[in-house]
Amino acid sequence: MVDYLPREEPSAAKADAGLSSTTVRHIHGMIRNVLGDAVREELLHRNPALAVRAPSVRPVERRALTVEEAKHLIEVVRGDRLEALWVCALTVGLRRGELLGLRWSDLNLAAGTLTVRQTLLRVDGQLRFSEPKTDRSRRTVPLPDRTVELLRTHRRRQAAERLQAGERWQDFGLVFASTIGTPMESRNVDRAWHDVRAAADLPWLRLHDLRHACATFLLASGASPRTVMKTLGHSQIALTMNTYAHVLADVERAAVDAAADRLFG
Repeated sequence: MVDYLPREEPSAAKADAGLSSTTVRHIHGMIRNVLGDAVREELLHRNPALAVRAPSVRPVERRALTVEEAKHLIEVVRGDRLEALWVCALTVGLRRGELLGLRWSDLNLAAGTLTVRQTLLRVDGQLRFSEPKTDRSRRTVPLPDRTVELLRTHRRRQAAERLQAGERWQDFGLVFASTIGTPMESRNVDRAWHDVRAAADLPWLRLHDLRHACATFLLASGASPRTVMKTLGHSQIALTMNTYAHVLADVERAAVDAAADRLFG
């Protein structure tokens, strides 16, 4: 048997190498699990990773999209080929892979709902559809009326592209597809997004920030953290609470003030 003790603190070494706390914790978890298997197979006397404390994760504060900036962005993307994609990201909070894996069969426009059933990822250099990463990621969420209208308009635009493509069209049933119906490359979506944010004069805004903006606007509008958790497909309520603690503090303050106004007003 081998009894192994690390000479240096692995977490500190990885942090010194410039890796984020989240990445270091992920590496630590994988090593701990592997060494745990070695202990169960009696290849090690004990799991040395259990003696190593993973670094705490400090939330990174990023600039948040304001309501006025969001309204301006909506005006900028009006008529854009991917207008419905940008608006879905902003109003429903879907991840990029979820948007690109979305099929028309996942939508019920009459009922105004959307169901996340698959995601589009690049694996070993190939675009592949896969199951959502967690049970919570597989979800059905309501669509705002304006988003439903944009999706109907997008469907008509796609029908025109299909006629123009003719025999070149490959039907994957995707909502957001290339001009010949095939899955969209994420880098092409990124290029289109860079053009949009430049036109909106929001050079700092990442596509993923629209997902965070969706959650922020929901909370500010009075939605419960559990509603936000379900809409975004978070695996745990703690993730929602920790990620949007700064927004929740403002919401709680507003609620307390409103209650006091009713009592003393």
